[in-house]
Amino acid sequence: MKKLIIAASCALAMAAGAVQAKEWKEIRIAFDVPYEPFEFKKPNGELTGFEVELAEAMCKDLEAKCELVVQSWDGMIPGLLARKFDAIMSSMSITPERAEKVTFSKPYYNTPGGWFARESVNLDVTDMDAMKGKVVGVQRGTTMDTYVTENMSGTVSVKRYTTADDMVLDLEGQRLDVVFVDYPVGEQTLLSRDGFKEIGEPVKLGEGVGVAMRPRDKDLAEQVNKSLDKLKSDGTYDAIMKKYFKYDIKM
Repeated sequence: MKKLIIAASCALAMAAGAVQAKEWKEIRIAFDVPYEPFEFKKPNGELTGFEVELAEAMCKDLEAKCELVVQSWDGMIPGLLARKFDAIMSSMSITPERAEKVTFSKPYYNTPGGWFARESVNLDVTDMDAMKGKVVGVQRGTTMDTYVTENMSGTVSVKRYTTADDMVLDLEGQRLDVVFVDYPVGEQTLLSRDGFKEIGEPVKLGEGVGVAMRPRDKDLAEQVNKSLDKLKSDGTYDAIMKKYFKYDIKM
């Protein structure tokens, strides 16, 4: 009888734990700011951007409170694994290396990397002789960083930055010859200003961008995937996307 009581108690505890794990009444979501137009602050300090609005729509659909956490890019995955937040929704490309540490949602957008320079610079970024000795700016730890490191090391000097804003300042100050960034970021931060231009063809990288979560939080990943599918099918995703982009980035 005692064994039956213990077994029943364990079963009830496991069932209660399963229900509790699936509630997710609050989801803490991390963003690297600024990374316009995906995440940035308005003049009043309010966090906004494509991914911020998409995250808020997702939380509303899941009937969960969204806590928006600002986290520098270098500390994203360590912070997630240390439970400082529950998800990363900050233009994190899905890569095999990252997938060994985190669980990704289905990809929710994919944009290419773009090459940008000052108006006076004329370079063929595919010509390694022309690129020899040039200084290329990338954001540290991104797929653009990986691409330049793997394909241009020994030819160019790679300068890595924590934020896209710092990279733009160095390009403007002629401390960089070229930057390779997520195309919408270059479009927003450089092409919207005088004195800069796109050079070369955009480069499609990786498998797209996904929401990163801890491997143990499979229930959260399942809910996030269902919600993203719903937001795409009911038009919410498209309405948010059209506020920030003139082209389709949806996957």
